[in-house]
Amino acid sequence: MPNDADKEALSSETDGPSKSERKRQMTALQALGTRLVDLSDAQLKKIPIEDSRLEEAIAEARRIKAWGGLRRQLQYIGKIMRQIDPAPIQQALDELDGQDQRANARFHQIERLRDDLVIQGDRAIDTVLLAFPSADRQHLRQLIRQYAHDLKTKKASTVPKKLFRYLRELDDASSSDST
Repeated sequence: MPNDADKEALSSETDGPSKSERKRQMTALQALGTRLVDLSDAQLKKIPIEDSRLEEAIAEARRIKAWGGLRRQLQYIGKIMRQIDPAPIQQALDELDGQDQRANARFHQIERLRDDLVIQGDRAIDTVLLAFPSADRQHLRQLIRQYAHDLKTKKASTVPKKLFRYLRELDDASSSDST
């Protein structure tokens, strides 16, 4: 039968996170470090890394080509991550992910507009003008007519690419105007 001292020892051991929980936390921090290593230089500059050891470890991991050495370096990065507050880094990575999602959504919207123009022709111009009031109606009509001509003559057409580029330029101009 355990006495009071044994009960206190047992309860103090179980107060903290379990060994499994600590391992999950360490693995999550190592995964966060791996994401940092995988970022481009421009993206990495946007991340608030205050520990010089972490910056050096990330730079070293980018140079390592052997899998075993890279794995050990990623474990070292995880160890450093346990000693710092990872919240600002995670927040910056989440913001980068959000920017990527918004860029993908805009890309798909432009693709849909281009496809509508190619399929529907002049009827879809009003939709484009609603989305981009600064669009040149005449230029859009010329591209649509060129595409129809290319189809009729069974010539490989570059019009869809031209339409996409023009719509992307319009989108870039409208997004820079709004900021």
